[in-house]
Amino acid sequence: MGSESALGISVVITVYNGGDYLVDLLDSLVAQEQPIEIIVVESNSSDNTVQVLTDYEMRYPFLRHISRKCSRGEGRNIGVKEAKYPYVIFTDGDAIANAFWIKSAREVFLSGASIVAGRTVQMGYAPFEKLSRVELFFKDFEVTSPSVNLGYERSLFLKIGGFDSSFITAEDIDLNIRAVLSGGRITFCPNCIIYHRARSTFIGFMEQAFWNGFGRKQLTNKHRHVWSHFKASDIFRPEVINFWYIIRAASALVGYITCRLFGADFIRHYGH
Repeated sequence: MGSESALGISVVITVYNGGDYLVDLLDSLVAQEQPIEIIVVESNSSDNTVQVLTDYEMRYPFLRHISRKCSRGEGRNIGVKEAKYPYVIFTDGDAIANAFWIKSAREVFLSGASIVAGRTVQMGYAPFEKLSRVELFFKDFEVTSPSVNLGYERSLFLKIGGFDSSFITAEDIDLNIRAVLSGGRITFCPNCIIYHRARSTFIGFMEQAFWNGFGRKQLTNKHRHVWSHFKASDIFRPEVINFWYIIRAASALVGYITCRLFGADFIRHYGH
């Protein structure tokens, strides 16, 4: 492998009907430090997503897209399998990358890190934007680092089998747990910054919380030995509780109970 290839990072994105925001993300990516490749897996969108991607492909030879109906986890696995560089980093179609996102991630990877978790800044409706994420640690690593800003050594990702496509959400937590159990070390990179749009409507916020709760139950089913390490105080912290925290927790609880009662049958009928 040449010196340039050894430094390369493959950016993997999944998107469905993301044409409204995709231009902002791609503009922020094509200006990143080279060498990179950008692989977008779009799930047979019905809006102008493919048109946007085709336009960028014509202008930037290091960007390409794959059209295939798939879940988010499946799409990311497809992208990683197609990637040519030794490091892969994930983000979402409604995000925007800081100008030094790739440069900062590359520095951390080259220092010996096998997993890089960046800093995510929420943008959008203020109450949702300020709502803190519930962080959980396992073996001293924050396994809840989200895949909107998460990088992996490609060989490690493939070794542990990639994302579990049976998850609706929380597939990134599942991936991180399996990586840590296999000996991977998650390194936090404060300069690897992604700006991510928070849900802009109350209904969208409730739906996201519901599926997050659903995913947490999937995690407890799969990783009982890991989840037993967590205490209630790790999840429910009085200092961050406010009105929106309670609304989110209530919606997540409904999702958790729904998964417990109906599981895979519910996903087949209502999952996205």
